[in-house]
Amino acid sequence: MQEKHHDKASPLSSTPAPIGAFEGIIAQRQNPRRQKPHHKKFSRSSGPRPERARSTSAQDTSAELRGTASRDGRQGGGKGRPQGGGGKRGGKRGFGTQPIVRNVHARKSGAPDVPDIEPGKLRIIPLGGNEEVGRNMTVFEYGDDIIIIDMGVQFPEEDMPGIDYIVPNVSYLRGKEKNIRGVLFTHGHLDHIGAAPILLKQLNYPTIIGRDFTLALIQRKCEDEEKGAAKKLKAIRVKSLQDRIKLGAFEIRFFEVEHSIMDAMGIAIVTPNGSIIHMGDWTITNEPINPEASDIKYNHLEELPQPTFLMLESLGALKKGLPPSETEVHTNLQNLIKSAPGRIIIGTFASQIRRVAYLIEYAERQGKRVALEGYSMKMNIEVAKELGYLKVKKETIIPVNDIHKYPNNQIVVICTGAQGEQNAALSRIVTDNHRFIKLEKSDTIVFSSSVIPGNERSIQRLKDNLYRKCDNVVHSDIMEIHIGGHGTIWEIEEILRQVKATYVLPVYANHYFLKEAAKIAYRLGYPEKNVFVLDNGGVLEVPKQDEGMPTIRKEKADTSYVFVDGLGVGDIGHVVLRDRQMLAQDGMLAITVVIDSRSKKVMGNIQITSRGFIHVKENFDLVNDVKRKVQDIIKKNTSKETSLDWELVRNQIREQVGQFLFQKTERRPMVLPVVVEV
Repeated sequence: MQEKHHDKASPLSSTPAPIGAFEGIIAQRQNPRRQKPHHKKFSRSSGPRPERARSTSAQDTSAELRGTASRDGRQGGGKGRPQGGGGKRGGKRGFGTQPIVRNVHARKSGAPDVPDIEPGKLRIIPLGGNEEVGRNMTVFEYGDDIIIIDMGVQFPEEDMPGIDYIVPNVSYLRGKEKNIRGVLFTHGHLDHIGAAPILLKQLNYPTIIGRDFTLALIQRKCEDEEKGAAKKLKAIRVKSLQDRIKLGAFEIRFFEVEHSIMDAMGIAIVTPNGSIIHMGDWTITNEPINPEASDIKYNHLEELPQPTFLMLESLGALKKGLPPSETEVHTNLQNLIKSAPGRIIIGTFASQIRRVAYLIEYAERQGKRVALEGYSMKMNIEVAKELGYLKVKKETIIPVNDIHKYPNNQIVVICTGAQGEQNAALSRIVTDNHRFIKLEKSDTIVFSSSVIPGNERSIQRLKDNLYRKCDNVVHSDIMEIHIGGHGTIWEIEEILRQVKATYVLPVYANHYFLKEAAKIAYRLGYPEKNVFVLDNGGVLEVPKQDEGMPTIRKEKADTSYVFVDGLGVGDIGHVVLRDRQMLAQDGMLAITVVIDSRSKKVMGNIQITSRGFIHVKENFDLVNDVKRKVQDIIKKNTSKETSLDWELVRNQIREQVGQFLFQKTERRPMVLPVVVEV
């Protein structure tokens, strides 16, 4: 058994990687009607319709990582959207830009502050992941010692236009940075590591702990975020699952779990007040190709110091029965590659490295060439090759722009985009926007991924378009070609039986999944007082064993959203987000009026510009009515004897024209008055 101490961390070696942007901006989960922007120049008043503004809260976020570790919209992963190539506006975001100076300040969410921890108590605080899929991050605190498990991203909901992703809010840790003894990562999916480049920097680069593949992916993500950032990382590599690491009052142990990415692991935290068992993401593989996977058991966790707290990822809490056989899935994929009449295009998660490795090996045995498409897919395969997890002949993997050099029946394309993401590779292929791949009737399209909750419509649209263009579309409804990485009801029951934990904390899923996982525990005999379903920011306090039961405090840590939108910092909150929603719903009307400074009369013609509201040339009567309304407003709110009150005139135009337009059209466009005095 090998013991390590957190002060022995050594910097990770830096590997050059493409430069991108991973910028964060804080937004407040407040009522948008009451929130005022910090800077007037960012203020956009919405006119007379604040009552229709939709606030976004963690309770509203029900889609699974709309890209999570996969909807990486930008990197793949077990629970999310695969990454296409770069940012939403094309190319790698931030390439060649100067470093961004961040000015991120969380505003209070209105909840009472969480008081300082009392001596002798242990706190468990999920800062994300307990009301949505993604944004996974949990804080453990005892005295002056803090450790963290995971730093993941969440991908935006449909009512968050323009937002790239969301990262956990670390306001609770502000001022406690020096107490952070380490950040442990269970595995390399984006909903577990995607926020690391932002949050590690905010927290002054605490020591990170993980297995090889996970650390390598974090290193690449940090280098993508900021050139040279990988050199600032201090890492402890988990060489063996028998390692033990002392982090202040916490002793960290590790155990094997089966998941859809290499180097996944569970974490056991031994504290003076009991032991915490964190499974990360997990599954129990049915008929595994690798026989060692069938030997993974969890009975040994029962021997940890009592009481034990099982933090159980619960995304599969509604799935019945056994998962598909891994042997059957890989046999089906192998037969598809062998018998495809033309090219075979396989859409999967970029972080399904094991499966991608098998696909490449199968193709190589058949003498076929493999083209990888999607930035995250290429990056992950490159990392796997560097670590020796993937060994293929040099000539097997070819650039996508060389596929025309080979017969169609010798080409296999493995790409991201099976969740229907707009800019990912598969979507660009089906819409004929890909530079090198044009679909043909003889192509075979394979969806080797699960449907992420919330992505159903986009996936259905993608399938419809593919069925129009190809005769051979294969997905899980037709054939077993995908295994999820999350335990079903049967598997959750099996884990509970093996671990025999004192307390159960369902985590890492939408609230209703957590409640269903709690019901499974109740059916197996757990009393309700021993099962805790925490919201984001909930504080579970654990006293010493002879001092009472664990309790949930009434105060919550601030977990309001931290939005990431391109390179913007500090310029997007719920006011701007509401404005985007309104623009998408009812459009805008800009009114430009020039006023004579002496006579206070309108000079020339009032200019009306509409975007997304009406077509001006086809609505002359309404436009002329608006112009007359504006002239009347100016006449009533100005006089020759007084100077022009710009703010009054603009507000009156905005409010009265907004009301007038609603009476005429029952629509509320955003009214933007521009008043010029000459």
